[in-house]
Amino acid sequence: MIEYATDETFQDMIAEGAVVVDFFGKTCGPCKLIGRILETIEDEMPFVNIVKVDVDDCPKTADEFRVDGIPDLYFYKDGEIVRHEVGAISEQELRTIIGELIY
Repeated sequence: MIEYATDETFQDMIAEGAVVVDFFGKTCGPCKLIGRILETIEDEMPFVNIVKVDVDDCPKTADEFRVDGIPDLYFYKDGEIVRHEVGAISEQELRTIIGELIY
């Protein structure tokens, strides 16, 4: 399920399960590409939570994670960061990372 975080809700949204966090910007081309890939993955892997964080709408959270470039992806398992990727990555690579996250 794709959900949009706020500075206030972010911590609760990453606390449990397999979570992909996508720091993005509305006008960022590579962010739109990653967004479309995540929408496809959402349909196929409903047990993975996808949290989108608009860096303009959530400056506190973006600053906390020192987001300098977008897209900026964090992969969590039960509240712990297990992987971090900056920049656009391929659909296959994203699927591989998520597969490792859930198994």
